[in-house]
Amino acid sequence: MSSFFTTPASQKKRKREDITAAAPTKKKKSTTAGLNSRASKNTKVRSTRDESISGSGSEDEGASRAVSDEEKALSSDSGSGDETGAQRRLRLAEQYLENIRGEVETVGFDAEDVDRDLIAERLKEDVAATKGRLYRHIASTLDFSAPSKTLFRADTQAITSIAVCPPYIYTVSKDITLIKWELPNRPTPAPATKKKKLPKKPPPPTRRRPTKLLYTRGNHHESRNPKYQHHTAPILTVAASEDGKYIATGGADKRLIIWSAADLKPLRIFTQHRDAVTGLAFRKGTNQLYSSSKDRTIKTWSLDELGYMETLFGHQDEVVDVAALALERCVSVGARDRTARLWKVVEESQLVFRGGGGGGGGGEKRRPPRQDNDSAMVNGDPIPKRSSYAEGSIDRVAMVDEETFVTGSDNGGISLWSLQKKKPVFTVPAAHGLDPPLKPEEASAEAVPDPKVPGEPQPRWITALATIPYSDLILSGSWDGWVRIWRVSEDKKRIEAVEKLGKGLIGGTKDEDAQMAEPSQVHEEGDEQPSVRGVINDIEVFERGDRGKDGLCVLVATGKEHRFGRWKTHKGQNGAVVFEVPSRPTSQAATDNVGSTGKKTGDMQSNS
Repeated sequence: MSSFFTTPASQKKRKREDITAAAPTKKKKSTTAGLNSRASKNTKVRSTRDESISGSGSEDEGASRAVSDEEKALSSDSGSGDETGAQRRLRLAEQYLENIRGEVETVGFDAEDVDRDLIAERLKEDVAATKGRLYRHIASTLDFSAPSKTLFRADTQAITSIAVCPPYIYTVSKDITLIKWELPNRPTPAPATKKKKLPKKPPPPTRRRPTKLLYTRGNHHESRNPKYQHHTAPILTVAASEDGKYIATGGADKRLIIWSAADLKPLRIFTQHRDAVTGLAFRKGTNQLYSSSKDRTIKTWSLDELGYMETLFGHQDEVVDVAALALERCVSVGARDRTARLWKVVEESQLVFRGGGGGGGGGEKRRPPRQDNDSAMVNGDPIPKRSSYAEGSIDRVAMVDEETFVTGSDNGGISLWSLQKKKPVFTVPAAHGLDPPLKPEEASAEAVPDPKVPGEPQPRWITALATIPYSDLILSGSWDGWVRIWRVSEDKKRIEAVEKLGKGLIGGTKDEDAQMAEPSQVHEEGDEQPSVRGVINDIEVFERGDRGKDGLCVLVATGKEHRFGRWKTHKGQNGAVVFEVPSRPTSQAATDNVGSTGKKTGDMQSNS
């Protein structure tokens, strides 16, 4: 009995029936009209069929011709069909060098100099940039001695933080205000022309002071209203995204608010933190945000979705500052737990760096006590005779590159850290000097204090830190009246003093706020006058022009008190200062770099 499964395959295959045999025969019409109509239809069908056949043939010929052209192009591009891998890499490298030569300006340079210096430097920078390492040494190319200085302020209390997204500046203060400013373009010198008759009316002066654009203020009376779309307590920190779309602010009311940068309208209010939000940092090139809080946590947010991502735990005390660069990681400092922690978000791990040292020269090395005849100097100022001051709190952090960062402490020390060591690589002690000792009536609670009780000078805290990412430049602030400039050595094992910002502003001739100072604060002609008055609560910096060709812009937020409290008031102003730092000529920068490296290194070695 045969079935479908037992039948051979040759019998299962359907045979094609003969169309002519199977076609039914139709009766022929006898009329001549029917014959003529059938003949016309057959000719039309045959003609259309011939056209379609000829068209498909032409398309096939065009496609084959295009394929042959592509094969010829590929064969000519590769040079030969049997190109090896080494030959291909060599060809791509030569093509890359040709592209770089087209980008580099060769005017005024010899071709050999361009090939050896500029192209080699560009290749090193490209490799270092992809690896996230320090590759730009710009501290010697800038003139920090006599920058232009402009003070701007509003009727607010102490400015607690400042953010910049050129050409806009954003400031926040303790009276719950957020202000948007427009920074003027840096004035360029007029080109040299032939002398002409002076006009009757002098040209209007160049606008140097930032312009106030938008202003929004919260209300502390709405602290119990959960639907209130603003802060209800002092705003402590602000950050701006690189694309200029978002502004983030955090305050003592435990709120993190995302604003539209265009009109300062609130987009989203996050209340996940359980205590004051103390620090904000955007991941470079993205809208990913890191926030630190006094609730001992760091939280990550995605502003593209306006949503919460995750929480990072580990600190044992308040997290007071956070910093980030391009990789998906951040660095935070935990105040009195005296640790800095690097968080690898993707790996869900952390590296712990423990401080608590006495501010010695580097690592755990301690200096012997100084003698009276010692003359060690830091940035032109004598360091204290006491060997070191205990580190009680790490308050500030800034990233130099993906593997190096710096921290500032309450003992005045600035420490350099590397991922390869759990202790600081190098520490500058009492970087901003000492406060004079307290008077007996201030240091004692007695009605009649003993005048013989000796007071002891205390170091000034590091209240602000800033860097230019992937460069050797570091800026620090306190309440001594100066923004101090530092640089990382080429071997990334030392911090060297460069200069005080605005040291050349002498006698109040260029200091716009000298007229507002008290008589006791104004120095005689020729003496150094502090360039910033009050407590420096924050520093922001960005480069002018392509890769800093037109100099540097430094923004300083100042106040009469510290951003976290009123432990001590200082003589100064609640406002902000803009410093425009010009760049030096190439030849002068090269000579200064060679001459100052040995001098600064020698001065710093005398401290250790």
